[in-house]
Amino acid sequence: MTPRVTFAVAARVLAQLRRDRRTVAMLIVLPALLVSLMYWMFTDSPNTFNRVGGPLLAVFPSIIMFVVTSVATLRERSSGTLSRLFTMPMAKLDFLLGYALAFALIAVVQALVVVSIALYLLDLQIQGAAWQLGVVAVLDGVLGAALGLFASAFAATEFQAVQLMPAVMIPQILLCGLLVPRDQLPGVLHAVSDVLPLSYAVDAVLGVAKGNGFTTGTGGDALVVLAFILAALGLGAATLKRRTA
Repeated sequence: MTPRVTFAVAARVLAQLRRDRRTVAMLIVLPALLVSLMYWMFTDSPNTFNRVGGPLLAVFPSIIMFVVTSVATLRERSSGTLSRLFTMPMAKLDFLLGYALAFALIAVVQALVVVSIALYLLDLQIQGAAWQLGVVAVLDGVLGAALGLFASAFAATEFQAVQLMPAVMIPQILLCGLLVPRDQLPGVLHAVSDVLPLSYAVDAVLGVAKGNGFTTGTGGDALVVLAFILAALGLGAATLKRRTA
């Protein structure tokens, strides 16, 4: 792995995104719009929004990042760009880390926007610090990007990459504690949720909402999310194909 190459890949990805305003709007604006829609739905039941609003800050960015990164990586392969890049002295991990770094920077902006809107415009009530919620939101966005980079290795077309989203993300949404608290799930489903990364992303957000700092359970959940990110990138480097079949 060469840091110079990783930064060069990240700069290239950011340059591409800067020219693609629709994708940038999807990454940054759409999560805030979806959270605002949920607020509107529960406008007569603020307690319900306070209960689900925090987890949504983990779920929506992860889903959107997953879709964008999986499709973007598949496009690099199908267009032959990835094959040309690998003719240069660049490892697969350099490529994936560059992508992850670029989308991590996007996730910072995404988190600033969606957390600011949720807390200061939609009056989402949390007991923890706003900056801690922002850090967790960034990790959750990067988690979606890392899972998207890993999942793209199993798709041959952009349409297949999009199809992977419900297969990978919907079970996690159902079991992450957003709809039913994880400790109330049947035993088998609770055990399954324990090995799903989005469960810990939601737990970290809920921990901040309850006032638990990074020195307590929230820090452990955030570290688990970070471990899943690193694992997804490592597995992605091992399975990344230079071109589609």
